[in-house]
Amino acid sequence: MMNQIQDKINKLIENRETARLGGGQKAIDKQHDKGKYTARERIQMLLDEGSFEEFDMFVTHRCYDFGMDRKHTFGDGVVTGYGTIDGRLVYVFAQDFTVTAGSLSLSMSDKICKVMDMAMRNGAPCIGMNDSGGARIQEGVNALAGYANIFQRNVMSSGVIPQISAIFGPCAGGAVYSPALTDFIIMKKETSNMFLTGPKVVKTVTGEDVTQEQLGGAQMHTTKSGVAQFAVDTEEEGIELIKKLISYMPQNNMEDAPLAVCTDKITRLEDSLNEIIPDSANKPYDMAEVIRAIVDNGEFLESAAGYAKNIITCFARFNGQSVGIIANQPKFMAGVLDINASRKAARFVRFCDAFNIPIVTLVDVPGFLPGTTQEYGGVITHGAKLLFAYCEATVPKITVTLRKAYGGAYIVMSSKHIRGDINYAWPTAEIAVMGASGAVEVLYGKELKELADKPEEKAKFIAEKEQEYNDKFSNPYNAARYGYIDDVIEPRNTRFRVIRALQSLATKRLQNPAKKHSNIPL
Repeated sequence: MMNQIQDKINKLIENRETARLGGGQKAIDKQHDKGKYTARERIQMLLDEGSFEEFDMFVTHRCYDFGMDRKHTFGDGVVTGYGTIDGRLVYVFAQDFTVTAGSLSLSMSDKICKVMDMAMRNGAPCIGMNDSGGARIQEGVNALAGYANIFQRNVMSSGVIPQISAIFGPCAGGAVYSPALTDFIIMKKETSNMFLTGPKVVKTVTGEDVTQEQLGGAQMHTTKSGVAQFAVDTEEEGIELIKKLISYMPQNNMEDAPLAVCTDKITRLEDSLNEIIPDSANKPYDMAEVIRAIVDNGEFLESAAGYAKNIITCFARFNGQSVGIIANQPKFMAGVLDINASRKAARFVRFCDAFNIPIVTLVDVPGFLPGTTQEYGGVITHGAKLLFAYCEATVPKITVTLRKAYGGAYIVMSSKHIRGDINYAWPTAEIAVMGASGAVEVLYGKELKELADKPEEKAKFIAEKEQEYNDKFSNPYNAARYGYIDDVIEPRNTRFRVIRALQSLATKRLQNPAKKHSNIPL
C-alpha cells in the first residue's frame, strides 16, 4: 500500500518537473538564445523569494483539431499565480513562449481569467507579462472567446485594482487590446512589439515596407503613438520598474498608497528655485529641476517620458506620501498644451484619482497650440479630456503657478474654478487671458491702424501698452485679489508649503453626483 502512495507522490513530483520545463529544454535554450527569459524566470525575478504560489500547473488545452490531440503540454503556455512584492500581495501571469509560441487557447485564457478574478476579489494588483504569437489558430473562435473573456475582466478591473502589462516579446492582433486596457505598459526594446496587423499585411494592403520594430517597437510606442509608457533596455530593468511603479500605488481603490519612510527634511529650503525663472518671459527652463528640488530626495518616476515632452507626468513623494505630478515643461514647445499632451495628462489624472493618489500640478503654460493640424485633429475634444479629468477628480489637488497661465489653459490646469483645493503662485506668475503682445493687438487695434505709417510712434505705443498690461497681469496679485490664488509663496519654500497642504487635505471628503458613469469626450 505504501508503495502505491509513494508511486503517486513520485508521479506528482515528476509531473511538476515536466510542467516546470514548459516546452522542454530545447525550447528554453532557444528562448535564451534570443536574449529572452522564460515565464518562470521572469516571475522569479519579480516576486519576493519563495513567495510564489502557482495555480493550474496541470491544465492542458482542449483542442483536438489539426493534430492538436497529439500535443498536450502541462500549463498550456502560461504560468499563473500570486506572490508578494516587498511583502505586498500581487497576482501575476506570464505567457510562456516555449509552449506553442505562447499562443492563446481557451484553456490559457481560463487560467489568466482565474487570477484576474482572484485579484479583483482580494483587492490586489494584477501584473501580466506578455510574450505570445497571438491566437491559437487551431482553436478558431474559442481562442477569440478567450481574448474577449480577458478583455471583459480588464475593463471590470479598471479603476478597482492597478493593472500593469510588461511586453517582453511579440504581442499582435487582438492580443494588444488587453495591455491597452491596463494602466501602464512597459516594453523591452528590440525584442518586443505590439501591432494589430503585421508588416506582411501592411505591405499587402498599403504597399508600405516596414519592419516589426518600425511598426510596433518599444521606441515607436513610447515616442510616437503613446500606447506604451515605458521602454527598457533589458528585462531585468523592466521587472525592477514594475516593482518601483507598484511602490507608488495602493493595493486597490479602497486603500491609500503605502507611506514610505522620509529622510528628507520637510522644511528644506531650495534657494535655487528663487532664481530658476528667467528674466525674459520667452526663455525656457527645465521643469524637471523644479520637481527634483521639491520632492523627497529629488526622486521621481516619470511616466511616458518620451511622448508629448511638453508635459511631465510622474510619481513622486512628499514627506513619504505618494503623489502624482502633472507639470508643463517650458523646455519643449514652451510648455504649450496640444493634443498629445492633453491626452497624456488626462489619463494620468484619471489614474491618480481612481487610486486615491493626490495630484500636484505645476503650471507654466502659454495656452493651447494653434494651427490647422491641431484643430483638424480635434484639439478641442482632446483638451476637453484634460479639463474633464481635472473637474471630475475628487482627490486632494494642489496647484502651483510658476510663470505663465494664459487663457483656457489656465482654467484647464487645475485652477481654483475646477475644484483645485489649494492654489499657490510664485511672485513670477502671470495669470491672464493672453500674453501682452496679443492683448495689445486686440485692445488697441484701432489705434495701431492709425499709426500704421508711423513705425517709430507705433513701436513706442506698443511698448507702453505692453508695459501697462504687464504691470496689471504679469504678477499673481490680481488673481489673489479674488481668492483664485490662496497665497503667493516664495519659490524656495514650495516643498514645505505643498507638504503642509497635503497634510491639511488628508481628511478631504468629496463625492461626485450619483450616476451610472460620466460621458468623457473621447
